[in-house]
Amino acid sequence: QGQLVESGGGLVQPGGSLRLSCASSGSLFSIYGMGWYRQAPGKQRELVATITSGGSTNYAESVKGRFTISRDNAKATVYLQMNSLKPEDTAVYYCRRSSPIPVWGQGTQVTVSS
Repeated sequence: QGQLVESGGGLVQPGGSLRLSCASSGSLFSIYGMGWYRQAPGKQRELVATITSGGSTNYAESVKGRFTISRDNAKATVYLQMNSLKPEDTAVYYCRRSSPIPVWGQGTQVTVSS
């Protein structure tokens, strides 16, 4: 099935930017849709953005115009470029592969604070 490993999280000031990466092991990365989700303390996990195998994207209203999801099939990696970050973007960010048995990464912490 392969594994997903996220990276790129950290502490950033409001208005700043971060780029998250999610590297997939195993084969067949290019045929699956991928997604980024986040979970803030005390809240349910929520969808942030998804990208299909064909490159079509979908975003939560709260991040539209600020976040961009992309994928590099040659590197078996999906990215989340996050700009104009706000304190309410603080959460653990997870990537997910939309395979018949969905696969989740371990998460990466993003903290937006001055």
